[in-house]
Amino acid sequence: MRKVRALSTEPATSAAIDGVYSTESVRAAWRRSAALEQQIAADPTPFRVLTGERPTGALHLGHLIATLANRVRLQAQGVEIFLIVADYQVITDRDVAGDLSGVVREVLLDYLAAGIDPEATTIFTHSAVPALNQLMLPFLSLVTVAELERNPTVKAETADAERRGRRGMSGLMFTYPVHQAADILFCRANLVPVGQDQLPHLEISRAIARRFNSRYSPDRPYFPEPDALIVSTPTILGNDGAKMSKSAGNGLEIRATEEETVRFVKRAKTDSERHITYEPDRRPEIANLLTIGAHFAGTTPEALAEEVGAAGAGRLKQVVTEALVEGLRPMRERRAEAAAQGPEYLQAILARGNQRARDIADRTLDDVRDLMGMTY
Repeated sequence: MRKVRALSTEPATSAAIDGVYSTESVRAAWRRSAALEQQIAADPTPFRVLTGERPTGALHLGHLIATLANRVRLQAQGVEIFLIVADYQVITDRDVAGDLSGVVREVLLDYLAAGIDPEATTIFTHSAVPALNQLMLPFLSLVTVAELERNPTVKAETADAERRGRRGMSGLMFTYPVHQAADILFCRANLVPVGQDQLPHLEISRAIARRFNSRYSPDRPYFPEPDALIVSTPTILGNDGAKMSKSAGNGLEIRATEEETVRFVKRAKTDSERHITYEPDRRPEIANLLTIGAHFAGTTPEALAEEVGAAGAGRLKQVVTEALVEGLRPMRERRAEAAAQGPEYLQAILARGNQRARDIADRTLDDVRDLMGMTY
């Protein structure tokens, strides 16, 4: 197994934990991320990435462009990746999980379609790794209630519950930042891909790692403080002009047919200006189509806008449709091939990933108990 080392010792500031980042802090984070990218290009072996999502539905175009493509890139560079299907997190803000096993299968098929290789990337489910979740107990002792209350996700959930008149926040949601830290630290990941707006979310994990080391292993830090690998995560809009979302039904799923893809682009909102320009703030719908088209055409939104120019939105939709259909074709083929092998094939992939994650989590928990003087 690769030796994963800490890559940063800079302390998380209280302002960062509170979800407030100064302009200079953001710039420093981008500089740090750029340096990490250079290190990865030179030698990927010291790095271990933890990333993933909640299985609340099949993945769509927004997931593909914002996160999946980056994971495939890092995998191709030789970075070790742990990809968590966070099934426990489904019930943080809902009363029932629904057909969770069915959704997990669909998400796994989407991973395979996008190019995730289960031989190179460890894919596992939250609930299958008991030792990971057991780490929450000592980790909870390292944070305060006030810090949890100030976490951006917890604050947003509190505001949303009050606005909608919903029941009080669940304890699982309230402790979500610590659960996230356990996800990252159980495998001693030292890199977490995030968007710039997600930087504050990582600070609780960094603080927990630092505080554990200070309290229980001061001479030889045990947990690395995970660094942010900042990725550009454009907000992909649905065909109604709102953010693409599983719940809104406005997206294009990776598993969609070619005909559905054509209809999606055809229905996408544009504007009344004929000349095509890339201006995300002023012309978000046009910019969205340019972003999607450029991603699959292997160019930039600006270059694509210049190519279409005065030909108008009709021509833009034609170009985007062609790029999207061709770009998604190999993914749909991979997805169909994986699905044709039956549920046993998918279960075997998860079984291997779950077992590897369990083995690592068990060792980490044993180490933590030993450092805390709890080995009897």
